[in-house]
Amino acid sequence: MLEVGALPVTSLLTAALIVQLVILSLLITARRAVLGGIQFGDAEDVELRHRIRAHGNFIEIVPIVIIALGIMELAGAPRDLLWLLAGGFFAGRVLHAIRMFARSLWPGLIAIVTQHLICLYAGYWIFRHFLF
Repeated sequence: MLEVGALPVTSLLTAALIVQLVILSLLITARRAVLGGIQFGDAEDVELRHRIRAHGNFIEIVPIVIIALGIMELAGAPRDLLWLLAGGFFAGRVLHAIRMFARSLWPGLIAIVTQHLICLYAGYWIFRHFLF
């Protein structure tokens, strides 16, 4: 059985990402209310579509990264490495949200590169740790 606080990095990252998920969800709800209470779809509203995609992208990638970092933490990955990956990933998610709402190219590119590098490294670390 795990001790309380056994996964501090994964736990704190998860908590921060939950807050971000709620914010993204509330932004969709707020836009739907402004548009007259639309319940389904995007009503062909560009702003609502961007908010839905920001939320969708978030829920597509975040769970697997949380799982990967949790596995790394349980397997004894260096704490500094975990904080670096968690912090970089969270910063990338914030940049991605900024890109979706500000529609600026650079935050999105930085977010995508950061996200993919972290995912690749986490996968590499797990493979290396458990297979070699």
